[in-house]
Amino acid sequence: MVPLDPVPRPIDTLPGCGAAGDIALEDRAGTLTYAGLEAAVGGMAHWLSGQGLKPGDRVASWLPKTRTACLMPLAAPRAGLVHVPVNPVLKRAQVAHILTDSGSRLLVTQAARIETLEPGDMPADCRIVTEEELTGSDAMPASAADPDALAAILYTSGSTGKPKGVMLSHANLWLGAVSVSHYLQIRSEDRVLCVLPLSFDYGQNQLLSTWRAGGRVIPLDYLTARDVVKAVERYDATTLAGVPPLWVQLLEAEWGETAGKLRRLTNSGGALTRGMVKGLRERFPNADLYPMYGLTEAFRSTFLDPALVDANPDSVGRAIPFAEILVVRPDGSRAAPGETGELVHAGPLVAQGYWQDAERTAQRFRPAPDYATSGGMAVWSGDTVIEGADGLLRFVGRDDEMIKSAGNRISPTEIEEAVLSGGEAAEAAAFGVRDERLGQAIVVVARGDGAREADLRDRLRRELPSFMQPVRYEWRGELPRNANGKLDRAAIRQELEQAP
Repeated sequence: MVPLDPVPRPIDTLPGCGAAGDIALEDRAGTLTYAGLEAAVGGMAHWLSGQGLKPGDRVASWLPKTRTACLMPLAAPRAGLVHVPVNPVLKRAQVAHILTDSGSRLLVTQAARIETLEPGDMPADCRIVTEEELTGSDAMPASAADPDALAAILYTSGSTGKPKGVMLSHANLWLGAVSVSHYLQIRSEDRVLCVLPLSFDYGQNQLLSTWRAGGRVIPLDYLTARDVVKAVERYDATTLAGVPPLWVQLLEAEWGETAGKLRRLTNSGGALTRGMVKGLRERFPNADLYPMYGLTEAFRSTFLDPALVDANPDSVGRAIPFAEILVVRPDGSRAAPGETGELVHAGPLVAQGYWQDAERTAQRFRPAPDYATSGGMAVWSGDTVIEGADGLLRFVGRDDEMIKSAGNRISPTEIEEAVLSGGEAAEAAAFGVRDERLGQAIVVVARGDGAREADLRDRLRRELPSFMQPVRYEWRGELPRNANGKLDRAAIRQELEQAP
């Protein structure tokens, strides 16, 4: 088991955690040992350092789970740069926003993706290269970076406006890797199948925590649940991380004896239902199940010990190592056991705030309460939880209006802006409604007669990724407003919930 060493190190030193001859990464192209991982990271960092970039410049990657995508989280920081991973399913408008907002100076991607971009999508001072260009014979040694230095910016949707960049330091990433590899008890013999996007903090940590433990990473881009089953069988995977919609698909798939190979299942990005917990325990009898709760602004907050899952299927557990979790009343005092309150996360896993957004940073990142053991800034999650007499936390609900669909946090404002941009609807409000498979499905209530709904759907299929597509439109002649003249979202939601 990885020791709980609280001393942070530069994230690019991870290749040194594995035995030189052990396999660090395996994919269809073959295997890469830890010595090979060190050489590849060093070579990529050396190439990046020769591109005329200054320390702290942002470098974006827009890639599926290629080897380049797996190495960039280490290579960019080694070169003194800040990595900005872009979800490969995003379309040009979202990519353009992230590149512009982050001020990226370089975009690493593929030729086919370059062809989808239009004039004006790229910032004027941002160059674009294909991943094949990142080659060289020289290698840059491991860095001695300040652990507090910025290493990555991960973009996550907010309850209003476009995605915002969460700033993560070397220490944030390193201690997150140590914490997770420790409580999941990942070992050098483990083979971790990485199916989640590497732009997702949960997905990227699959790489970092596995390498911290000296284990083997197996990156996989999948189309169907059957692809995941076949990969588990082919690579003898021991560990699989997922989100609730993926577990629904995997429980419907035919596994046969392959299900017995898995030794560890981890869940975040949405709560597991009691039925899903029961199904996972039955389908994967040899696997420990780890329900977890997290938010990008603090990476991960809680996990439930597998030994407690059967008796507490609706719990998200207790604080992970290096995290201090508090349940806080609206007046700032500590909530009593059995009383609801806001989950507040303090400690060294707390991110450095939102990139170039002081206003939203001040709203979410505030000084830890006086009674907290950890000083400094804390993340006020906006999520309501309750701590039982047993010390276990249970998720109650979200205080904001974020939509949680297929493991993705989606801004309703971003959906509304996309709907209205083509003129098919005069006004629109987007909501998440309960859905068996997705957790929440996106429903748009719009003002208009719906005559151009087909055009609207066709346009959004071109402009938005699949997980942001509304499943249903409700057309109205008028939408209710409040005393300030704004759309009365509470009244609209109530109508949706009361509809048969």
